[in-house]
Formats: sequence, C-alpha cells, structure tokens
Amino acid sequence: MELKQYVSTLWKWNWLIVLSTVVASVFSFWATSRMPRVYMTTTTLMVGRFIQTADPTGQDFQISQLLAQSYVQLVRRQPILQGAIETLGLNVPWQALAGQVNVHLVAGTQLIQISVQDTDPQRAKILADEIARQLILQSPTPVEQEQGQHRQFVSQQLETLQVQIEDAEKQIEELQGRLALENSARGIQDIQNQIEVLQGKITTWRGNYTGLLDFYQGSRTNYLSVVEPAMVPTTPVSPNTKLNVLLAAAIGFTLAAGAAFLLDYLDDTIKTDDDVDRVLNLPTLGAITRIRRVREPSDHLVTLQYPYSPTTEVYRVLRTNIQFSSLNNPSPQLLVTSASPREGKTTTACNLAITIAYAGKRVILVDTDLRRPSVHRFFGVSNQVGLTSLLLDDALPVEAALVETSVEGLKLMPSGPLPPNPAELLGSEPMKRRLDQMKELADVIIFDSPPILAVADATILGAICSGVILVVDAGRARSDVVRRARETLSQVNLKVLGVVLNKLSARRAGGYYYNYYSHARSGRQRRNPRQSNTSAAPQVGLLARLTQPIRNRLSANGRSPAAEAEEKV
Repeated sequence: MELKQYVSTLWKWNWLIVLSTVVASVFSFWATSRMPRVYMTTTTLMVGRFIQTADPTGQDFQISQLLAQSYVQLVRRQPILQGAIETLGLNVPWQALAGQVNVHLVAGTQLIQISVQDTDPQRAKILADEIARQLILQSPTPVEQEQGQHRQFVSQQLETLQVQIEDAEKQIEELQGRLALENSARGIQDIQNQIEVLQGKITTWRGNYTGLLDFYQGSRTNYLSVVEPAMVPTTPVSPNTKLNVLLAAAIGFTLAAGAAFLLDYLDDTIKTDDDVDRVLNLPTLGAITRIRRVREPSDHLVTLQYPYSPTTEVYRVLRTNIQFSSLNNPSPQLLVTSASPREGKTTTACNLAITIAYAGKRVILVDTDLRRPSVHRFFGVSNQVGLTSLLLDDALPVEAALVETSVEGLKLMPSGPLPPNPAELLGSEPMKRRLDQMKELADVIIFDSPPILAVADATILGAICSGVILVVDAGRARSDVVRRARETLSQVNLKVLGVVLNKLSARRAGGYYYNYYSHARSGRQRRNPRQSNTSAAPQVGLLARLTQPIRNRLSANGRSPAAEAEEKV
C-alpha cells in the first residue's frame, strides 16, 4: 500500500476521524471538568544532625543514608499511617491513606520528602505533617523527650564540670609559674606531680562533659528532624485538563484512523478505474457522477435536459470510447447491463442512446427488460405496444412498435406487455428475425437488459449482440459479485467492450473530468439538444485517460485502429 493510498484512505474517512477526535476531546474536557481537584503538599525531614556539627565524618554520612532508606520504606507501613489516622480521628483504613502518600529520598542527601495528595488542601497539609511526626515518634529521637526530667540535672552537671575544668586550668597555669622559679629538685618534682594530677582530672572531666553534652543534644546520626514543614497548597496537581484533552484527542484520532484503514481493507467494492482493471481486467469506458435532484423518471435524462453539463460531456466520452471499441462493426448492437439491480443500467442506456443520436446516427433504444421495464417511463411514452407485441405477432411491422422522440434520429421500442416467459421470448427465432429488421432501420441498436446474475435474459441477448457494456455502481458493487457477472459473460463467449463506473461521488469524480466543466456552462440557458452537437466541447481530460487503454488494446503492429479500419474498407 503506497503513501498515496494511505492519504486517500484518511481523506475518504476524514469526517469519521474529525468527528471521533472532536467527540473524544469534548467528552474528555467534560469528564475532566467534573472530576474533583486534587492538591499535593510535601514535608521534608532530615536524618542526622550534620548541620549543627562542625566536624561530621564520612562514616556518619553513610550510616545516615542507610537509615534514610529504611525510613523511606517505613513511611507507608501500617504503624506510621495507622498512628496518623488515630491521632487525627480519621475514619478511613490505612491502606486507603497509603494510596495518597508518596515518599522518596532526595538523591545524594539524607533528606526525606513525604508528599500527600488530597481533595482538601488543608487536610493534605495536616496529614503530611502528622505522618512526619509519627515517623519521628518511631525513631530514637523522642528518647530525649522521655528523659526530660533529667535535663536540668545534666545542665547543672555540665556547668559544674565547666567550672572545674576552668579552675584546674588556672591552677596548672599558676603551678607552671612556680615551676619556673623553683630551684630545688624536690620542689620541682612536687609541682610536676601536681600538674599531672590536674591534667588527668581535666581529661576525665572533659570526657564526662562530652558524654553529657551528647545526651543533652541527642544522637548525631540516628536523629530525625523536620527541615521544611508542609504548606497549604493553592494550585491543584490533578486533573490536568490540557493533557487529558490532548491524550483523548490523540486516542480518538488513532482509533478512528485504525477503523478507517480496517473498513477500507474490508471494503471490496469497486470504486475506481484501477479497481476495474484489477478485478475485471477491462477498460473503463466512462465514469459518471450520481444524478442529483431526481424527482421524476425524466430527470435521469441529463443529456437531454442539460446538454452542456459535465455529466453530458462524460456521456460523449463514453460514446467516443465505444466507437473506438467497435471500429470493426460500424453498425453495432450494444447490450447495456449490470451485475445487480439498481446500478443505473437503464439511465446509462438512455443517455448513451441520446448522445449517439446527437452525433447524427440512427439509434433504436430497445427495452428488453421484460420483467421491470423503465425506458417508457423515462421518456414518458406508452408501453401498450412494444417488443413483446412484435415477438407474438409476426404480421405486425417493426415500425408499429417504434416511438419517435424529441431527439432527431432516436427511436424507442418499449418492452410492451409483460410476458410470463421472458427468457424464452428473447431467445426465440422471432427475436432474431426482428433484430434483422431493426438493423435495416438503425445504425446503432442499444438493448437495456435485466441484471446478469438475477436472470438469464442478459446472457441470451448478449449472444445476438456485437458487444456488452457492463454498468457498475461505484462504491456499492462488490468485487466478487461483479467478477461473477464477468465470468458469466465469459462462459458464453460474449464480448465485453468495457465498464461504465456509475453513481460516482463528487469527490471521486473530481479526479476525472468533472472539475474541468463544473462552471463552464453555468450561466447558459437550456438550448435545443440537437444544437449541442454543433459545438464539440473539448474532451481532453477524461477522454485521454479512459481511451488510452482501449487504444493500446486495439492497436496492432504499430498501426492505429482508424488506419486498420480504412485498410479493411
């Protein structure tokens, strides 16, 4: 599948893609606007007391990081969350609260961030702070709070030790001054002994002082403190309306595009001349748009009512292509049929007959659909006498069943009264004799027949005709149905001149010929249909496209079909 086909498929289903994208976006915006707003706030804790310590060690940092990882795993456990629920008096299970809590360790630090999401911003702040407090309560940090009654004693001991150390240091200074003035050996020895005793006491007192100070300040590594308490959030973090709408639009577009490609893959109808060539291996003789504003049967005759319309130009192209296909038979008998009912074969046969008559040919249009005739209704004539009248009454002349029309050179032969055995009548010897009589009165005979697959009438008529024109409803006729019709014609060795793609949409027809003349004749009034043939309109667009495969197929030995026809004459 080429890129052009992908783009064509997307363009074909653009309404579905646009609709799905818009619906998904609108629904997402509506659903998001009804969702409750969620707020988030964060409390930051630190493990250890390194900021207050002048000379922290690397070992202390490593221990604090390991402790921080353990505390991160502990935050969303039952002891912490259940304690917070009981303290705040909440009536929710701790598992539900765990879904609102998110905790992580700031990389490379001993900082723990506890985040809480809630629809109430004030409650989110209270929960974050309380969970942090519960974590602190589960750590060794609150031991100093339990020993608060000893703090005063420890403080007094620290002051006493500090005084004792200062007094001992002063005594050592005085002894060192006396030592410098002492001359006797015994006196020097006594002073040195006193200094050593005082230095030993100072060392002991300093050790006691450090121990009491650590007790008073708490642990330096396994210690939790709040660095940044939670703030009341003012902006919701969820839902993200813009992101939700964009995601919904992307999903709607993707699903619609996928559905478009799936539908296009499953759609085996014939829509273009490429499909005709691929499925039937036949040339496309013409591509005709759907006729709009049909209120009466006569509205189908666009070549009669609108001689300068784009559709009429395409019928002229169809006439030209049939002439190329029938160079060996200057007086062809054409059978216009289709695979299934309601594909537009009668409309095609009528307009083709009018167009050929405009070219100066004598044309007889015969309604051989002896089950559901329509030609007489299109032209508004009586169906009392027609083909069946000729087949049942050998004495009745052909002229008695022919009806003159407003188009010079065109005569109609209605079906006549409907018989109980149409197939037997069409395949009878009287039908062959009547056909020979009609050949003397016309240059071209066009038969409008029933569908091929519905009844056997079309194959019976095809045996007495020089060529068959197969009408296909573009976009509705399925490939397997049309292929079966083609095989049915091939089994009885009928010559199929080509295919007429009928009821094309304006979008598909834009690639053919219609845009060329869409406004060329918009300002003109209706003229005599016979006069339309005097000014031959250019047929460069579709004519060049549709006649090319026919020219190539009919040419042989490098000579044109026209040259071959002249040689045979």
